[in-house]
Amino acid sequence: IQGKFWRAGGIAPDLKLEGVTPRFTDEAVSVIKNHKSAEPDKPLLLYLAYPSPHTPWLPTEEFDGKTEVGLYGDFTTMVDHEVGRVIAALDEAKMSDDTLVIFTVDNGPVWYEKDVEKYGHDSCGGLRGMKASAWEAGHRMPFIVKWPGKVEANRVTDQTVCFTDVFATFAELSGQEIPKGQAPDSESFLPVLLGDQPEDEAIRGPIVLKAGRGHMMIRSGDWKYINGPEGGGFSGRDKKADGSKPKVQLYNLRKDLGETTNLEAEYPEKVAELARLMEQIQSAE
Repeated sequence: IQGKFWRAGGIAPDLKLEGVTPRFTDEAVSVIKNHKSAEPDKPLLLYLAYPSPHTPWLPTEEFDGKTEVGLYGDFTTMVDHEVGRVIAALDEAKMSDDTLVIFTVDNGPVWYEKDVEKYGHDSCGGLRGMKASAWEAGHRMPFIVKWPGKVEANRVTDQTVCFTDVFATFAELSGQEIPKGQAPDSESFLPVLLGDQPEDEAIRGPIVLKAGRGHMMIRSGDWKYINGPEGGGFSGRDKKADGSKPKVQLYNLRKDLGETTNLEAEYPEKVAELARLMEQIQSAE
């Protein structure tokens, strides 16, 4: 499931798989240019969902062999270049100073121990688990924001947000009211972007996520509860674990981001509290 490959089946005669990522960029740049010329006074929402650097890893000739992390490194470098083309298009259209840009990804990597050994690089960033896992490497994602004059450069926040929160954030930013009963899992983090939210006060309530193999987890403040053993992800990769496999797991992420020490036996009240809260959120209408 890694490297250069593509699945069997029909394909459009003019489709060159190595050119998919640049084609996505071409379309995005075209949207920006057309908007600037046709509707310069209207707002623009551009959602650009690259399929890369998901497999197959197909860097163009310009980037093939350019890094020391194999095809994955080459392909990721290419993605960085393509994002740069979009930013350049905003600059050229003189839209950068009035545009909020968010760069993020959708899930953790599929990166085995053999990959760490082969490349001397860990795409999981030293965290436990990988894609689809209830552990942090499965869903803790980069979230980078560029908004000149609004978001202070090089500022980092410890606030926990979820992809679902983008909806409510854009609604507040654009002055739109979310209809009653819609987007119940979305909470605006605009005050975090603007620096108005105190760091010691959470911007949103608990987050409940479903991982692989039926695992559910809840993150509430510094605490995280998983309702099963292991991580439930793509593999049994279990870095920096405490060696035990109890029925449930409890971690304090502020003190133990690597989820090395399961505290479920030490804090049974917290386990019960988070289990009840997760059930309530799941069953809420």
